[in-house]
Amino acid sequence: MKHSIVCIAFFLLCYAVHAQWAVGVRTGWTNTAISRYDAGRIDESYSALGGIEAGLQARYTANSWLALSASLGVMQRSHRMDRNLDYLDPVFTDHIITYLMLPVAADFSFGGSRLRGHLLVGAYTGYWLRDRRKGTTYWMTDYNVYFEPFDEQRTFTDEDVRLIAGANYGAGLSYLLADRCELGLDMLCYYDLTSHHKGYDNLRDPRYLNTIALSVKFLYNL
Repeated sequence: MKHSIVCIAFFLLCYAVHAQWAVGVRTGWTNTAISRYDAGRIDESYSALGGIEAGLQARYTANSWLALSASLGVMQRSHRMDRNLDYLDPVFTDHIITYLMLPVAADFSFGGSRLRGHLLVGAYTGYWLRDRRKGTTYWMTDYNVYFEPFDEQRTFTDEDVRLIAGANYGAGLSYLLADRCELGLDMLCYYDLTSHHKGYDNLRDPRYLNTIALSVKFLYNL
């Protein structure tokens, strides 16, 4: 009898612990702008570009209104550079940047048993995996300017800071499809707190990426 009670208690404890965990996948769309406060070139302008993100997600529910979530995946954080001189208007470069991202967030939830709202706030770290560049460059003679398309994989240098960190916040909705299956939609803002470029000796040139991500996620409650 005593052994039976211990086994039942152990089973209930394991079930209670596992019931607080949810795991799943997420994917979505990103839009990223770059901040360069002292780029040193008045003939350059920067604008946002779209991209995609995908990864795995885990969530631990502490109580009815608080949970902790973490994701691991890849995210495109891209931007465009345009040259603004009249004779160089066709010149631009798209920086298609891919990061391995690890965001962690506190998840404050509210609502009913199936449809719930979420407020998310946290931090992240990331590692710069690749930087593909494509666009139009130029070369000149004494009398003409010639334009030429290019598409290349950029090689990292000592000036690049590949490990970055930042803060994220946002909101979301989730709907419990069945007892264990959950569908969600999150909108999160990612703000770099570290520059991904060291800067040149004669020019302070910090570069911060600011990303808005709209993601769909599917979670399975263990």
